Amino acid sequence: MALAEIYPLVTARALARPFTYRVPDDVEPGAVLAVSFAGRRVRGVVARTGVAAPAGVELADAGALVDRIPRPLVELALWLSDYYGSTPARALALVAPHMAARRGARREPALDGALAAEPEPRELTSAQRAAGAGILAVLEGGGGHVLLHGPTGSGKTEVYLQACSAVLERGLGAIVLVPEIALTPQAVGRFAARFGQTVAVLHSALTDAERRDERERIASGEARIVVGARSAVFAPVSGLGLVVLDEEHDASFKQESDPRYDARTVAAKRAALEGAVAVYGSATPRVESWSRLERLELPARIGAPLPSVKLVDLRREAGYPLSAPLLAELAGVAERGGRAILLLNRRGISGAIHCRSCGSTRRCRSCDIALTLHVDERLHCHHCGYSMPMPDACPECGSVELARIGAGTQRLEAELERRLPELERIRLDADSASDAGGLRAALERFAASRAVVLVGTQMVAKGHHFPGVEVAGVVDADAGLAFPDFRAEERTFQLVTQLAGRSGRDAPGKVLVQTFQPDATPFQYAVRHDVAGFLAHELARREELGYPPFSNLVTVVVSGPDPDGPRRALAELRRALRLPGVQLLGPAPLLRLRGRHRAQLLAKTANPRAFASRAGRLLAAAAPAMRRDGLTVVVDVDPQSL
Repeated sequence: MALAEIYPLVTARALARPFTYRVPDDVEPGAVLAVSFAGRRVRGVVARTGVAAPAGVELADAGALVDRIPRPLVELALWLSDYYGSTPARALALVAPHMAARRGARREPALDGALAAEPEPRELTSAQRAAGAGILAVLEGGGGHVLLHGPTGSGKTEVYLQACSAVLERGLGAIVLVPEIALTPQAVGRFAARFGQTVAVLHSALTDAERRDERERIASGEARIVVGARSAVFAPVSGLGLVVLDEEHDASFKQESDPRYDARTVAAKRAALEGAVAVYGSATPRVESWSRLERLELPARIGAPLPSVKLVDLRREAGYPLSAPLLAELAGVAERGGRAILLLNRRGISGAIHCRSCGSTRRCRSCDIALTLHVDERLHCHHCGYSMPMPDACPECGSVELARIGAGTQRLEAELERRLPELERIRLDADSASDAGGLRAALERFAASRAVVLVGTQMVAKGHHFPGVEVAGVVDADAGLAFPDFRAEERTFQLVTQLAGRSGRDAPGKVLVQTFQPDATPFQYAVRHDVAGFLAHELARREELGYPPFSNLVTVVVSGPDPDGPRRALAELRRALRLPGVQLLGPAPLLRLRGRHRAQLLAKTANPRAFASRAGRLLAAAAPAMRRDGLTVVVDVDPQSL
């Protein structure tokens, strides 16, 4: 028998360390064993073997082998727990998730939801060939990271496909990440058409049985290419050669529960551990990627030129949410039997209900968030799910003068039905397409219809390629600029530019951007499709303010049942977290969420791993006291919203 360090998959911070067990001599790191821990049977991941016995401890024997994961994934998980201030067990659960026991034969691969793919081009452009050669040069040089930049329609997906083919020829595997499930059917269709049954799919919409079957196909080597959302970065691919992050600018690559990892950062680390190449692709890259990564350029769209972009000044227009210029363009689409896409990044009928007499706004009883009116005539909280009937009068003062502020996708759909009934309407948002099946059905219906408009939230701007889209419109382009976030201008520019890319791929297209701020920086650059100019402007602004990429941000958020507890806990943490080169801001109160009061400590640092690791150790020591006070804490490295 040998001795091994094993991490029981128990997530409590107070138990964030390995324990020593006796194991058979042939057990290696990456083995998942059944172990006895605190009087119960749990899974444990072997991190190291051949260790010395701790003094004064009676050792137990580990149990049977229940799973096995590649050794680099163990290293990746332990790095992740340290970098993001989490626990080893929570990180290891990402690479060794619990799988339900099999109750029959393995099912067919989950490729039946794929959308039809475009045919392979007869030949690549010179820029595509150069980009592919650049990716392979990085792989042959021992791995690394590159940014593949080009406008929408410039052929980035074909470069990914060619790179996958090249790594397969070398006996290696590939992971292709897309930011959301909404993009998976189209991505799966393209890769399955080229590589068939060697493609596996991983995302949260799969059933437990489907996820288990796909992981088994990957671990056995039957599937060598994995397509999925952010968690697919942990797929048990052995001999990994390539990780692709399509639409790398998208905030959906950030996990919003502990451990709050960023799949883009994790992909870079996994590529480094396995000598692979990570390819970050986007028409509108993040400022951080633009400044840090070697670039491979696809300079022009293939086929039709980029569409013209027109700003519609809503200060001079009476119509909202549909201005006269936008209505005219949509009427032309209906007459010609074409297709259009409208983006309004807000669900429901209206964004808030406001009393004209006393000024009060209907808010959630558990969250400090305005309720949104939906088509069911109920006010909904988009955070906790609470809803209430739309009142006839203000509960505060009794006034019946209730104003509906702003518009949502449901109201836009109703306005289109009233103003342009001949135009078929398809809505794509979290209410209308809550699962992969609904998303696929909406996209297939849009692709097959004529005289049709696709109405939706930011889902409609992400990576879709449909022929015959003549007009794209941003209904309320200012909405994102109102957020108190240093990324607000960047995200507004990305959203407008990405939507513009859905139009005019095979014929001249038009983009209309409705705004009350036509002189705002993001719109001025978007009109010219000037990605490089916007990023240069944004880099100069970030440097002046000390924001990423010139520093890293880390937040520590504490929530509790009363307002004072989180602030007191963070004040104590702040004293212990004073480190050289770290600027601390706060603690500051945040909006109440799901009935819990919250406060935040923000750090600007050049070494986020050291700060988060120290925070994690302090929180592990304080865990019993915080639990007694009903406090919970989250460490967030590189948060995507502040």
